[in-house]
Amino acid sequence: MPFFRVMSVAVVWLLMATASAQEVSDVTFVADYDNTDQKYMLLLPQDFDPQKPHDVLIALHGHGSDRRQFVENPRGECRGTREIAAENDMILVSPDYRATTSWMGPAAEADLVQIIGALKHEYRITRVFLCGGSMGGTAALTFAALHPKLIDGVAAMNPTANLLEYEHFQDAIAESFGGTKAEIPHEYKKRSAEYWPERLTMPIGITASGKDDLVPPHSAVRLANILKLLQRDILLVYREETGHVTNLEDTRTILEFMIKQAK
Repeated sequence: MPFFRVMSVAVVWLLMATASAQEVSDVTFVADYDNTDQKYMLLLPQDFDPQKPHDVLIALHGHGSDRRQFVENPRGECRGTREIAAENDMILVSPDYRATTSWMGPAAEADLVQIIGALKHEYRITRVFLCGGSMGGTAALTFAALHPKLIDGVAAMNPTANLLEYEHFQDAIAESFGGTKAEIPHEYKKRSAEYWPERLTMPIGITASGKDDLVPPHSAVRLANILKLLQRDILLVYREETGHVTNLEDTRTILEFMIKQAK
């Protein structure tokens, strides 16, 4: 029996941008971290065969959204993720990771480790990829730095890589991390990918925007430059004139790069 318990599965059919139907399940599991019910969306490829190996693409939502964002939202980041998953016959997973304002604190981190373990137990998983936008892009970099052996590639759209430097959403981040920057600076440093580039051995694609005032691009650009110096597989797509958004083309570009470069 799998080590996660499915509490409810609501099955619907969505028509994806690729014009192929995929089965979407809303899965509830009991978190090992604190025995609470937590949720994620699961999209299986068209004509899914559980006996065949599949890659997994885990998509992390942005601040104020939830697990439905990457399943339902038409914006470029979400549509591009769905398209790439469908075109590559990938299992697409979109977790709540604790809250609409999660920022990948300890509880969210533990849930994602559990979800990955459960997926590997339930299916024949080849590689695990992680992507996200804004808070989700930040969370993807954080989790990859904390658990590099679990992740085969990252696509981070408009993230920050330095949570000690970042100034927005401080109440939400403090709630997620268990304290403020002044109270637990070590936790903010631990969850800032810029401080741990040596751990980021997997292919990484990053988008950043010059006029992004919500999640300024500076730390993500610095991280990309450090990874280049370390001769990592890194692609930075930087748009000087845009704000807090990644378009469909750029989303597809960094996801395709991540998948192609992964071993």
